[in-house]
Amino acid sequence: MVADKSLAFLDEEIAQLKKEERFINLRVLQSPQEPVAVVDGKKVVNLTSNNYLALANHPRLREAAKTAIDKWGVGTAAVRPIIGTMQLHQDFEAKLARFKGTPAALAFQSGFTVNVACCQSLMTSEKDLLVSDELNHASIIDGARLAKAPRKIYAHRDMKALKAILESPEARGARRKMIVTDGVFSMDGDVAPLPDIQDLADKYGAIVMVDDAHASGVMGKNGRGTPDHFGLTDRVQVQIGTLSKAIGAVGGYVAGAQSLRDYLISTARPFIFSSSHPPSVIATCDAALDMLMSEPQRIDKLWDNTRRFKEGLKKAGFDTGASETPITPVMVGDAAKAKKFSARLFEEGVFALSICYPIVARGKDRLRTIVTSGHTDKDLDFALEKFVKVGRELGLV
Repeated sequence: MVADKSLAFLDEEIAQLKKEERFINLRVLQSPQEPVAVVDGKKVVNLTSNNYLALANHPRLREAAKTAIDKWGVGTAAVRPIIGTMQLHQDFEAKLARFKGTPAALAFQSGFTVNVACCQSLMTSEKDLLVSDELNHASIIDGARLAKAPRKIYAHRDMKALKAILESPEARGARRKMIVTDGVFSMDGDVAPLPDIQDLADKYGAIVMVDDAHASGVMGKNGRGTPDHFGLTDRVQVQIGTLSKAIGAVGGYVAGAQSLRDYLISTARPFIFSSSHPPSVIATCDAALDMLMSEPQRIDKLWDNTRRFKEGLKKAGFDTGASETPITPVMVGDAAKAKKFSARLFEEGVFALSICYPIVARGKDRLRTIVTSGHTDKDLDFALEKFVKVGRELGLV
């Protein structure tokens, strides 16, 4: 049989990815997702996961998942608009809305799909305008590309630049306009100036959409997110959150007006054409919400650990950028050195992933670390000791 040559181009593409050091070799987690985990056969202090509240392997959530399987089965075998909406989906969304302080909420299959869905479904005409922070998550970028509206990008957290866009003839003539921002930015760990954004939006008649993936379960009372943190729950029209980070499971959601939920059920393509969450996942998320309400000390511990780790890094002489949250970059500025730093730390028993161009701008190469509420003082002190040791080896401190 003649070999199929139609995919031969992939070998060249892969070679180019390797040349540019963009080829990904998957790390394999060989234990539950825990603050200390086994990765590629090695036990390491895990500073790479989004398991902020250490819930991904919590017994209470595991039990909720098992109970749901016994009662509801392992899956829905349908999309939500047909027969994939179970009573537990409805009950969870009602609880989520109460938690967020909004009239309604709607769960999506992932945080990525909910951002795509909202951009695509709300910005439906060339007469609309989507305005986005330059460092927004890739899912917002892709959602903006799928929307029919033109888009404008403003410099990161630059309110003068945002105001200039909103005062432009294009914005003034738009049928509707929407400002989209991350609540917490995933690479730098800084927080959007949401009060200023909302004030500008109100002045110029724009919708505000906030992606709170890295603020869900982290910021605001009981982890309600940045709108709650800034006292803007009643003003931010579109609140996006995730169920796959602090909540410990998988999925995303939008919270807002009842009309927003109703509209998206009928128009959001990722919602309409994707099978719904398995019962075990919804039950897990439901139990996690209960824990956010009943165990606020988990969030307190997360922030205590964050302060301890940041202070240790800064005392050692590392540059942690503009971080204000548990996402703490350790700036290196050189891709090769950042990758070597990460590899040496792994050898020493600490997993901290290197983030390089094109994920971040050239010269902004760094290690991105995330502490959790589950890390002990011993874990963090061990990690800091290794950061100092390897940092000195590489001439970073």
